[in-house]
Amino acid sequence: MINKEILKIQNLYASIDQKEILKGLNLSINKGEIHAIMGKNGSGKSTLAKVISGHPSYNIKSGNIFFKHEDITGEEPDNRAKKGIFLAFQYPIEVPGVTNIDFLRLAYNSRQKQIGKEELDPLAFFELINQEIKKINMNPLFLNRNLNEGFSGGEKKKNEILQMSLLKSELCILDEIDSGLDVDALKSISNSINNFSNSENSMILITHYQRLIDYIRPNYIHIMDEGKIIYTGDYKLALEIEKYGYENLLSSKTT
Repeated sequence: MINKEILKIQNLYASIDQKEILKGLNLSINKGEIHAIMGKNGSGKSTLAKVISGHPSYNIKSGNIFFKHEDITGEEPDNRAKKGIFLAFQYPIEVPGVTNIDFLRLAYNSRQKQIGKEELDPLAFFELINQEIKKINMNPLFLNRNLNEGFSGGEKKKNEILQMSLLKSELCILDEIDSGLDVDALKSISNSINNFSNSENSMILITHYQRLIDYIRPNYIHIMDEGKIIYTGDYKLALEIEKYGYENLLSSKTT
């Protein structure tokens, strides 16, 4: 039997500035699955995303992270990205002096080199990126602007989705990709995410809101509290949270 497990987190403890955030977290994700992570502010959701991607500010005290059966617990963030882990930031930073298209080509060619495929010259990449921006209905003028500089919140989020689509990463972590979006932008980005999802990749959606779950039906929803996953259900769990809130849910559920 083929093991389709793409991510396995075992008894993970992690801290930042000597403050423990993750406290014995366990999670397993298979190829082709979409997992949503929900929970109150301060429960550790964004910390989990950053720890998986290798953010240097976070210290793993104990536990392990396996990606495609390889222990990446001590791996540098750029190596994790090259191996196929993508993180869409909650607040994408602006990078003056670096054009969007130059950044995207560098990221794409680094990934190509890692997986043993041909790197693209500027002309060939221009043809490729123009195909990708059409898929997400993005204005091509954004390619020649500095990375995220002067972009609206929705434009920054769409640019993150463009990166995800281009790199074709196998594990995509979207940290509150729905925050600050109006209904039309949310529908557009959700459609792009659904079109990208397939049997060979997996996604982690970190969100506070049911509205994203309405457009993207995850296989599982995990509820985090005090640094660990304390309950797992299907997409209908978001309706329960919307109706009763987290307090009633957390008091009525046991691990």
